[in-house]
Amino acid sequence: MTDATPLIEVPPIEAPLIEMRGVSKRFGGIHAVNDMSCDLYPGEVVGLLGHNGAGKSTLIKVLAGVYPPDEGEIRVNGAPVDLRNPRESRAAGIETIHQTLALADNIDAPGNLFLGRELLTPFGTLDSHRMEHEARKIIQRLNPNFTEILKPVRAMSGGQRQTVAIARALYFNARILIMDEPCAALGPAETRMVMETILALKKEGIGIFLISHDMHDVFEVADRVTVMKNGKLVGTERVADITPDDVLGMIILGKKPGGNGAVV
Repeated sequence: MTDATPLIEVPPIEAPLIEMRGVSKRFGGIHAVNDMSCDLYPGEVVGLLGHNGAGKSTLIKVLAGVYPPDEGEIRVNGAPVDLRNPRESRAAGIETIHQTLALADNIDAPGNLFLGRELLTPFGTLDSHRMEHEARKIIQRLNPNFTEILKPVRAMSGGQRQTVAIARALYFNARILIMDEPCAALGPAETRMVMETILALKKEGIGIFLISHDMHDVFEVADRVTVMKNGKLVGTERVADITPDDVLGMIILGKKPGGNGAVV
């Protein structure tokens, strides 16, 4: 009698956090996004690249609930969603950290973190002590060296301001972050702080769409790049399989590495 062949355990395939299929958005006769498809998995950074006017901003505004898509389907954690406004997008766990950060310069980090969603005492008054405690916990998780959280945001460095914006998203249970040029106008030390924060978020299973014109930043933290041109998908490639020159060719010529066709 021969021994039974042992079963081979196949690891489960992780489901995407976001799936976009055939998403299109028009403004009059302009097809800003045309039949766009891409995915984002837990603990993954996808660099979303393309020239100005390629359709990146419109695509992230569709995900953020600013623009409803004209066609296509968006799924979050495998379930179809109808993101008709930013509130519904946030409820689905999607947060957008814009280049401007949308912070109130005259108030401190706890005030910004809970702006519009303030914590109250049982008596209906602002619970400033709890908001400071919660803000310190989430900010320390992102940047242990950032301790002066009670000074106005305008007095903080660019990297600290990014940390406040990211902390605000994570505190309210965002699992999907859209980061629009997070290192624009930052110095080398502050850029390093933001890059390290992104790497830490990956380890926590957060999925990130990273929009950046800095190829070095993209190649440092991204797992894949998705390139758009004229509103269309040029292609999605693993960073480990391509070079910055390959990506530039996709952006400028609209061709996948080794491909002959081009996006019109």
